[in-house]
This record gives sequence, structure tokens and C-alpha cells, in this order.
Amino acid sequence: MSRPVPQPTSLSRPFWDAAAERRLVLPHCAACGLTFFAPEPACPGCRSRHWAYVPSTGTGKVYAVTVVHRAPGPGFEVPFALAIVDLDDGVSMLSHVVGCPVDDVVIGLRVRVDFRLLTAGITLPYFVPA
Repeated sequence: MSRPVPQPTSLSRPFWDAAAERRLVLPHCAACGLTFFAPEPACPGCRSRHWAYVPSTGTGKVYAVTVVHRAPGPGFEVPFALAIVDLDDGVSMLSHVVGCPVDDVVIGLRVRVDFRLLTAGITLPYFVPA
């Protein structure tokens, strides 16, 4: 059995299309200027529906991390570092940090986005040490 695959919706399709092009994009509200993640029908700051995806710097730092030793399901290779990454854009994302030993992933580690192909239609944003 393989790992679960995200199912893009009309709301998230631009995010996944950008990821396939190795670009990280984030929702940004035209009404109040808030950048947020994950995409929602309305801005979580002002409830406006007038938002669009904008490019992200793709850089940030690890806010919190845990090392997962027991696979949450089929298709996951363990151990892996699961982290909350505070992006320089002002939002946080939950993602894997790869490209180094899991014990090297610590709070405050500077990271940058990287992309890994999961299936022919889905590319996932991961983070690697900057």
C-alpha cells in the first residue's frame, strides 16, 4: 500500500500547480494584506473572499520539530523530522525537513523549500537546511 496522496480542490489547485513547477505560493488577502496558510474560502483575518496566491520566499526557520519513529501509515519512511516552519513571509507550515540527519533538525534551524515528486500529479513541498 502506498502513502496517502493529497486531493487538490478548486481552492488548492493553484498551490499544487505551483508546487509541480517547484514554486511555493501562499494565499494573500487583497483587502487586509494578510498572508496565510492553508487556503481558506475567506481570509482568516477579515473574512474577505478577495485573495490570491502570491510567491513565497520559500525560506524560514524551524519553530518546532519532532522525530517520527513509527510510520503514521503505509508509504512513510521512518525516522523523519516533522517540523513547523515559520516562513519569512509570516506564515507557518507543517512539513518534513530532509537533506540532513534527523538529529540535526533543531529549533531555529534556517531552512529553504525543496520539492519532492510524490506521484505524477502531486509534488510536495519539503524543507532542507539553508
